Amino acid sequence: MRIVRAARRILSSSMARGSGRSPARRASRSLLSRDGGWTLIEMLVVLSLIMILSSLALTTYRNSILTAKEAALRSNLFQVRDAIDQYYADKGKYPESLDTLVSEHYIRTVPKDPITNTTSWQTVPAERDASSTSSASPGIYDIKSESADTALDGSSYQEW
Repeated sequence: MRIVRAARRILSSSMARGSGRSPARRASRSLLSRDGGWTLIEMLVVLSLIMILSSLALTTYRNSILTAKEAALRSNLFQVRDAIDQYYADKGKYPESLDTLVSEHYIRTVPKDPITNTTSWQTVPAERDASSTSSASPGIYDIKSESADTALDGSSYQEW
């Protein structure tokens, strides 16, 4: 590429000297040549392509973060529900609170809801046993997320 540019310069300077052109004419000819540099249109096209590609990458990045949060929510729900089931199988009753699961060593800690970023969960109480006359609460049957948002698949987090 450099050789071609050098050859063009040599030819243009020899033609300018031989044809008797003025120095001003030679200067204007060198300004119009495309020896180096970009036109404004070329720069705008390149910048537009960069903007389009970066917006696609940003959208994909945001969706991947939300997908990871949803996977963590599903995992946390599964683990706590499994601990509730194990507690019921061992004790014959449902736990009074999520802290009961921690104190009885069914789970180490109450997991965080990755969507709301808190450790508070919406609890679903178990049905009261008709034969039982005790005034104690029936315990926690299930947990759900407190977030009112919708997932990527269109379902509500509270339905999971």
